[in-house]
Formats: sequence, C-alpha cells, structure tokens
Amino acid sequence: CRQLFRSPSVPGSVPRAVLKRGRPSDGDSPAKAKQQRRVAGQEASVEPVVWLEPCRSAGLEEIEKLLASDDQELIGDFSKPHLLPTVEGKDPGLKYISPGTLAAVLTGHFSSFIDSSIVVDCRYPYEYEGGHVKGAVNLSLQRDVEEFLLEQPIVPLDASKRVIVILHCEFSVERGPKMCKFLRERDRSCHEYPQLHYPELYVLKGGYREFFFQFPSHCEPRDYRPMEHPAFKEELRKFRGQSR
Repeated sequence: CRQLFRSPSVPGSVPRAVLKRGRPSDGDSPAKAKQQRRVAGQEASVEPVVWLEPCRSAGLEEIEKLLASDDQELIGDFSKPHLLPTVEGKDPGLKYISPGTLAAVLTGHFSSFIDSSIVVDCRYPYEYEGGHVKGAVNLSLQRDVEEFLLEQPIVPLDASKRVIVILHCEFSVERGPKMCKFLRERDRSCHEYPQLHYPELYVLKGGYREFFFQFPSHCEPRDYRPMEHPAFKEELRKFRGQSR
C-alpha cells in the first residue's frame, strides 16, 4: 500500500553557480568587471530560464516531500494521521511505540482522543499468567485474534474518537509483529480497500520485557516470566506446535 502512495524521486535543483556570473566581487578590477558585464549581456537571452528552472524544481521537490510525509503518517485507511508518537523499529512497515507511550495511554493521557485501546499480549498463556500489562488480553494464536477482534469488531461509541490496537510479545521481535501483520491482512480481506475495522495498529517496542523493567507498577502480577523459563519446557513445546 505504501508503494501506491510513494511518489517517484525528483532530480535535484539546477546548480546555481551560473547565476553568479556578471556580478563582480569587491576585489575585481574595473577591466575585469567590464568584461564580466559584457559576458552577462551576451547571456541575457537565457538568463530567465536559468532563474525560473530552480524555482519550478524546488516547488516539485517540496510537494513530493509533503506527499511522502503524509503517506508515512496516515493510519491504515488513510483517513487521518497516527495519534501516538512512534519510534524506529525493526520492521519499517509497522508502527512502533515506546514503553513510555503505552504507559501514557494506560494512564489516560490520550483519553480525549481514544474511545478504546486494546493491548494484545501475543505471548503464550504461561508467560501471560506470570505477569502482563494491566488490562491486556492474551491472544497467542491467529484464530484467537480473529475471534476476539474480527468476529465482533470493536467500534467506538463516540464516532469522533479512535479505537487503537497495541500488540506485543516478549521482545516484540517475532510473535507480536507477525500477529500485527496478520491482523491487518485479515482486516483488509473483510473490506473494500482501504476501509478497515482497525486502521490504527501499533507494536510495543521492546515488548513486555522492556515495559516491565520500566513500568512494573502497570503490570499484574508484578513479575516477568520469560518464554524459555526452565519450569515450562513442556508448555513451550505444546504452544509452539499450536502456533505452527
């Protein structure tokens, strides 16, 4: 989709060195200045073209930059810019937020703009039970995501506000980003392009691990159970098999 809205690059503006000809510097001799004025007079017929071309090129470049910027900032249905500030993440096709931004959402800093915020914990159930973001829903399988989010989509009670979905796993490197892409693909298949149930999706950078270390008070229980915990080897094998 981004490719459809990405504009082709525009060549750089015309070099401006030629514009300085015919303008003597303070150190030029009178004879040299006279010679330069004569050369400038000979080139008078082409000078308007040289002056106009950079203006046209600069204008085109500015439009291209604006179009590219808008494409990067618009949500999935292209109706408005993203609400939450984003940070750079591993997958350039996804929008990542910091643990601090999630904490701000949880404490109501964006409540005047958000009707519902759904935090989707994509880790396995034993990880979730060992500690999770308060209010997060545990959806570790694709069928769980479809049932919870798409069979009966969550719609805002206030049409002027937004529904946002924030997904994560332990590190938000594999399971969370994959689930985010899956949700967008399934959502697209339910609509005529570019309409979506959930146009505003985010991935929590650093995952639950980073969030817990920075904001343990927003976690319940206040603990962190890693996926490869030695006491849950059998559970890990089972849930990995289900995920495949």
